[in-house]
Amino acid sequence: MYTLDDAQRLDIGEVHDLYRRHVNKSQVSLMTSFGFGRELVDHAEGPYLTLTDGRRVLDLTGGVGVLNHGHNHPRILAVRERFAREKRMEVHKTYFSPYLAALSANLAEVLPGDLTMSFLPNSGAEAVEGAVKLAYKYHNGRRGTVLRADCAFHGKLLGSGGLTGQSRFPFPTIPGIGTFRYGDLDSVRAAVAAHPGDVYALLIEPFSASTVQQCSEEFLRGLRELCTRHDIVLIFDEIYSGWGKTGSLFHFMRYEGLVPDILTTSKSFGGGKSSVSAYIAREPVLRRAYDNLGDALLQSTSTTYYGFGEECATALEAVNIAVEDDYPARARALGAVLGPGLNALAKEYPDAIGRVTGAGALWGVFVDGGPRLLDLVAKLAPGGLARDPRFKTKLVTCAVINALYEDHDIYAYYTLNGLNPLVLGPSLVTPPTEAKRAVEALGEVLDAGLTRLVTRFIKQKVRSQW
Repeated sequence: MYTLDDAQRLDIGEVHDLYRRHVNKSQVSLMTSFGFGRELVDHAEGPYLTLTDGRRVLDLTGGVGVLNHGHNHPRILAVRERFAREKRMEVHKTYFSPYLAALSANLAEVLPGDLTMSFLPNSGAEAVEGAVKLAYKYHNGRRGTVLRADCAFHGKLLGSGGLTGQSRFPFPTIPGIGTFRYGDLDSVRAAVAAHPGDVYALLIEPFSASTVQQCSEEFLRGLRELCTRHDIVLIFDEIYSGWGKTGSLFHFMRYEGLVPDILTTSKSFGGGKSSVSAYIAREPVLRRAYDNLGDALLQSTSTTYYGFGEECATALEAVNIAVEDDYPARARALGAVLGPGLNALAKEYPDAIGRVTGAGALWGVFVDGGPRLLDLVAKLAPGGLARDPRFKTKLVTCAVINALYEDHDIYAYYTLNGLNPLVLGPSLVTPPTEAKRAVEALGEVLDAGLTRLVTRFIKQKVRSQW
């Protein structure tokens, strides 16, 4: 049996071998096509990774939404160390938890309107499924349709996977899922009209992190009016965009007086150390669905890890940090560098960048090499991979990401959904000067020419793996 010391002594080859034998060998083949799949991280702090060879990398992935607080925030570490040192109680739901109580109260304090009733599962997908379940119970099972956007990403469980618009495999899911076009109010009205009196919930990401696009104020207010009129439970999924990422505490809160019936959050809610999520409901919705002796346990308050002590204590501190250190303002400061800088690059390199979108500390660069480059990719790439209709675009984007990493020690990523933009989503502890350095580095990468980058990437990485 391996010990912790044994695990920390493993080299990259040994780790790859264990993954192949006990995790997924195809995952090794996929991830080792990047430089960062061939190295191990020794430690991490703030927005930086330090590799086992001593190399320091600027992490601009923001942990794909998890690391608004950066890696190993000192206040987060201190809370978790204190909880363990004092041997606090974790699991028994028949004892009330002061941490769950305080965290729920703080959520009610920072959110608008009567979003005051919280439930605290473990993951974003669970929060989504809990929110949809609540909406269904609110209507006491008398309605059977839930609506979601065509580009939605809400998780990969059976229920949340069905509510995700980019599924690659037809898993079974919950019944009655209808679809509308993101940002298109007429499409929503048509979807509601197609199921008269039967829609129990409408699920939307005010800022779609997986496609890096956002709903207009007019659209969101239109949804609110429509859902109120038809007594449809309106659910805002801000699992990624919450806690300051796009420049307001939650993206929808930039619009005064706009309040959903249920809000979901996770990712940075746990401070980068805790797997915890929440769905927060308006008081009338929660009370009508579950607030009676017969139905109280249908909300799964007896679930083993619901409101786990150390997870709640961690989230309690994470929320306080986000508010006290004004994370929305930090995101706006990063956006003031990234937005103009990336748009300037789009003008300077129109043959390489199709467009730039984003807000606050979350930006997407849509790399577009044009037909000639994509034809080159088709000739050079292994035939099996080209079956993916988005593979060519993904590969060009990967070539840019790889050059940023290998040549400039900058770690970026691309989204798996939609049009697969290159994403710069720094932690909110990242200095704006580092955002400026990243923009300059991207300019240097693009200056080398996409054809050269793609050829280098395929020769060095892809062909050796497949």
